[in-house]
Amino acid sequence: MLSSKQEGILLTTGLNRDRRRILPITEIEHSAFCKTEDELPSKPLVEEFNVNIRWQQIPVEYLHLTADELDIRIGEARAKLGDEVIILGHHYQREEVIKYADLQGDSYLLSKYAASHSQSKYIVFCGVHFMAETARTLCSDSQQVILPNITAGCSMADMAPTEDVLDAWDDLKQILDEDESIVPITYMNSTAEIKALCGRNNGIVCTSSNAAAVMRWAFERGRRILFMPDQHLGRNTGIALGIGLDEMIVWNPFKPLGGHTPEEIRNSKIILWQGHCSVHTRFTVRQINSARERHPGINVIVHPECTMETVQAADINGSTETIIKSINESAPGSKWAVGTEISLVNRLAKNNPDKTIFCLDPVVCPCSTMYRIHPAYLSWVLDRLVEGEVVNEIKVSSETKKYANIALQRMLEVTSASN
Repeated sequence: MLSSKQEGILLTTGLNRDRRRILPITEIEHSAFCKTEDELPSKPLVEEFNVNIRWQQIPVEYLHLTADELDIRIGEARAKLGDEVIILGHHYQREEVIKYADLQGDSYLLSKYAASHSQSKYIVFCGVHFMAETARTLCSDSQQVILPNITAGCSMADMAPTEDVLDAWDDLKQILDEDESIVPITYMNSTAEIKALCGRNNGIVCTSSNAAAVMRWAFERGRRILFMPDQHLGRNTGIALGIGLDEMIVWNPFKPLGGHTPEEIRNSKIILWQGHCSVHTRFTVRQINSARERHPGINVIVHPECTMETVQAADINGSTETIIKSINESAPGSKWAVGTEISLVNRLAKNNPDKTIFCLDPVVCPCSTMYRIHPAYLSWVLDRLVEGEVVNEIKVSSETKKYANIALQRMLEVTSASN
C-alpha cells in the first residue's frame, strides 16, 4: 500500500532492488493551474475542484462560499481565537490567503517566528507539508501545527523519499573508505526525516541564501558532499564555489549506485540528488533573451533552483528574500524580469507600481501545491479550532525531531559565523 506521499505514476525498472519508480503526483499535476493571464483570482472552492488534481474533502458548506463570505467567516473565527492562533503565510501563497497572515516569509523564517511565540497554541501554516514539519520540529510540544489542506505537499521534497535516500546512503558508505568521507546536506525543502538523517550523520540543512556557506562548512569536514534534493541549487552553488562540472555527478535513485561506477563516485566532490522544483525549472535562457529583446535595459533576476544555464544567463540569482530585497530597493522606473513563483511576482508588481515587473514565463504557473491552500480550507480549520477540534495537525516523532533539530542547529551556527 503506497503512502499519500508515494502516490503517482509507477514505472517498472531493471533494478536489483524490488522498487518501482514513483513520479510524485504533485509533479504530474503542476500544469493544472497554468494560465496565460497575469492574475489568478480565487474562485469558490467548488469551481477549483473542477481542476483535475487532488483536493482534500471538507464539509460541503465551504465549497460554495464566495470570497466575501469567507472573509467574514475567517475574521469572526480569528476574533474568537485571539492570540491562541498564529497564521503564517509563505511568499508563494495566493493573495487571497496571504492577506490573513500574521507574518509572510520563507519557510524557515516563519518556523522560527512560530517557535518564538510560544504563547500561541495553534500555528496555522499556509504553505506546504515540509514547511509545517519544520515548524513542528522547532516549536514547543505545547504548540500544535496545522496545515489547512493536507494534500499541499511539495514535489521536490517527494523526490527524496526516506527509503531511497537511506538506500543511497548505505551504498555510499559501503563504497567510500573512512578517508573518503562524505557529508550529507539537505535543502530546507525536504522532509523532517531527511533532515534527521543529516543530523544523525554529521550533516546539515541549508537554505537557498546560505547554501554556499553550508557547503564550505561541509568541505572542511569531508572530501565530498551528498546534496539533496534539488540538483540545480546544489550545482549552481558548487559552481559559485569553483567546483567543476566534472567533479559533480547526479544520483539517480532508480539506477544501481545512482547510475555510476564506484570509481566515478570516488572521483566526485558533489553528489547531486536527482530532484528539482517544478516551478523554477520552467524558466529558460530563451525567455531571458526574449525579455531583453522586448525590454532593453531589463534586469533579469532568478532563483538558484533554476537550471544552470538560466542562472548563468541572468543578471542576478538569489533566494526569495534576495529577489524581494533587490526589487523593492531598486530605483523607480527600473525594469525587472523575474524567474520565480507567479504569486510573489504579482505581489512585487503590485507593491512597486513605479517599476516594470513581470514573470519571465509567459505561461503563468503558480506552485500547484501552494495553490491548494484556498481560503475555504483556512476558514474550515479556524472554525474547527473555535469548536475545540484540531484538524490536519502535523506531527513529527520525537526521535526525528531530535536529529532534525541537530541539523538545523548546525545551519544556524554556520549562518551566524558567516555573517
